[in-house]
Amino acid sequence: MTQRYGITIPFDGVTLADHREWFIRLADLGYTDVWSAEVDGADGFTPLALAAAWESRLQLGIAVTPVYTRGAGLMAQTIAALAEAAPGRFTMGLGASSQPVVERWNGIAYDKPYARTRDVLRFVKKALDGEKVDEEFETFAVHGFKLSRPVAERPPILLGALREGMLRLAGREADGAILNWLGANDVAQCVNEVGPGKLIAARLFVLPTEDAETARFIGRRMISSYLTVRGYAEFHKWLGREEILTPMWDAWAAGDRKLANAVIPDEVVDELIIHGSYDQCREHVQRYIDAGIHVPTLAVLTTPDQLEAAVTGLAPR
Repeated sequence: MTQRYGITIPFDGVTLADHREWFIRLADLGYTDVWSAEVDGADGFTPLALAAAWESRLQLGIAVTPVYTRGAGLMAQTIAALAEAAPGRFTMGLGASSQPVVERWNGIAYDKPYARTRDVLRFVKKALDGEKVDEEFETFAVHGFKLSRPVAERPPILLGALREGMLRLAGREADGAILNWLGANDVAQCVNEVGPGKLIAARLFVLPTEDAETARFIGRRMISSYLTVRGYAEFHKWLGREEILTPMWDAWAAGDRKLANAVIPDEVVDELIIHGSYDQCREHVQRYIDAGIHVPTLAVLTTPDQLEAAVTGLAPR
């Protein structure tokens, strides 16, 4: 597969209307991809629609859209619209997301995440292939749906996957997997579950600073916020970090956030958060590529006044 090199958008501190020049700049610097997310900022599709219109050199991706927060038909329509806007340049990412996003923020029951992801994947594949879908899936039913603007070619669909079940589903029924919150040494374990010949993308958190103390302070706060969510906690147990992260989980469960951060070892931060000089950061990203990541997507942790320097310094060589 052709090696790609992406970055996460939209940038903090930059309005969507002001991203046009950034997209041109990214392509000029050698970034091949821009990937959005769908958590608590912009939705996943709007930034990519702007990129599709403003810069034809960039590949586009979402990592990921929750399978709960759009109805099945609307999900297919939205994917089809972006595929039409950027033919051959769009990769769709579907995922179960998490209980806080789905239940707390959207008021939707977070039931049967594996089954829901599988069912949405199966439905959108059929819909995007132009089929009329009338089917009772395990987690929802669709009756008589057919896209009136079918896509010329179904875009690749990847699954956000953490552990064996979803990784294997990505290998069997999707075009690949999107990984998140893992170290370079964890990649092989995940890729082995997906199997050969599949596209593997990963969001990588990058904090370009040679102040290791500050980087680890920020990294610990991020790790305790994410890895205490059940899905990510189970992922890291599966990866073999149960013993080393149990003190953090225990402190978090006891309501002691300060202690939860304090007991995260430096070695865990250094594995999960890329930091150092620009050269050191690029070398760390290369470790992920060498381990099997086809689309590394940098989530750059910096202030708006340092964004230009960071994006330039981290660009592929």
